[in-house]
Amino acid sequence: MLKRQARMVAAAVYAADLTVAAASFPLAHVLYRLFDPPPPFGTLHALDRYLWLLLFIVPVWAILLRTGGLYRSYRTSTLGREIWRLVRVSVLGGVVLFAFLALTKSGYISRPFLAAYVLIDGAIRVLLHVALRGLARVARWRGYNVRTVLIVGTGEKARALARRIVRNQRWGLRFLGYVAEEGAPGGLKPPEDGHRLLGSAGDLPRILCEEVVDEVLVTVDRNRIGDMEAIFLHCEQVGVNARLAADFFPHLIAKVELDDLDGVPLLTFTTTPRDAWGLALKRGIDIAASALFLLLFSWLYALVALMVRASSPGPVLFRQERVGRNGRRFTFYKFRSMVADAEARRADVEHLNEMDGPVFKAADDPRITPTGRWLRKFSLDELPQMWNVLRGDMSLVGPRPPIPSEVEHYEPWQRRRLSMRPGLTCLWQVSGRNDVDFRQWMELDLQYIDHWSLGLDAWILLRTIPAVLFGRGAR
Repeated sequence: MLKRQARMVAAAVYAADLTVAAASFPLAHVLYRLFDPPPPFGTLHALDRYLWLLLFIVPVWAILLRTGGLYRSYRTSTLGREIWRLVRVSVLGGVVLFAFLALTKSGYISRPFLAAYVLIDGAIRVLLHVALRGLARVARWRGYNVRTVLIVGTGEKARALARRIVRNQRWGLRFLGYVAEEGAPGGLKPPEDGHRLLGSAGDLPRILCEEVVDEVLVTVDRNRIGDMEAIFLHCEQVGVNARLAADFFPHLIAKVELDDLDGVPLLTFTTTPRDAWGLALKRGIDIAASALFLLLFSWLYALVALMVRASSPGPVLFRQERVGRNGRRFTFYKFRSMVADAEARRADVEHLNEMDGPVFKAADDPRITPTGRWLRKFSLDELPQMWNVLRGDMSLVGPRPPIPSEVEHYEPWQRRRLSMRPGLTCLWQVSGRNDVDFRQWMELDLQYIDHWSLGLDAWILLRTIPAVLFGRGAR
């Protein structure tokens, strides 16, 4: 019941946010005309000449808002974190909007007007969410939408959870008291924190009849979970939500989530991003961007191919087996930047290796051709990997794909970098590339995985452009 209400509230807020996205457009037009900025801010045409843009803006904003983590319960999320997510949506939306205009070459559309729209839209949405939070807090202060919580268990884990509920009144939870599990050490001795002990687990049917209870939180040791079956069955029978505190195993990084496999509940420990909408959008961007790049820059591929062919005998493309997500093998493509027999001569240059760990990097590798050195400096040798991105072997952004012999020497914690689809560019790529040692490289990849978002991908792509243009960190 309460979960359905939460979904209804989230859907209403989502609809309000989309309404703001649409309504802010004519409002921005009115305000822009009111202030009538002088040149060089450009001429503002009638509103009807711009309205077609809403057919692009509203779907884009709908995706960004849906994947931005904005519609979780106000009970446990902070205002600062929500404002940051709202700002991130506005910035990313503005980047996508201006990129779209650049591709469509819509020169008559005033860019300052659109910048004003993005600012006004973002400001109104922030004010809306702040107001909704304020209303929710006032409602809870007046006793509306407050959930009464009963905790099964009297151990330290139960008391710690009770302290968090009492301390965070903004969650809208009211702690009723404890119920001791059957055979608990200390029996029915009242807890030291002074809260009520309403009885033992056998008394739960009576307690649920006599008290107002919205939620039952079960916090017992994992070896006693079987004893809690009667509690869950009774809560199910009377329609009271029962939750299990599932901190059974120590975990430093993994997020714990509940999944479902054909009706079988699964407790999932995952270290990879779980934003299905965001990951789907990431893949959609990969497909669209790689296909467009291959189409628009086919002339550049032909030019580089001619340069490679003229520089030294051998094939134009270098093919190599690489390791992708979770150990999948795939064929990796580059423009050849070394002599044709470079792999056979690897042992002759091992002494030149400047990178620690299992990776080989040498600034003065004699196998690199003069043309290849120039291609590497500006990352032009990586262009064929757009085909890998289109195929789904790689993504635009992600940890760089290693070769199998490198993976064989990984420490267990380093293998976690294989848990996401490899990419053309990554944090390592924009942090000096080969100027970073192997351990730092691995840590940067894990940092990317742990903090992944579409905004982080956009930031890395923007940082990659100057790194490529100026050849920073390349060898």
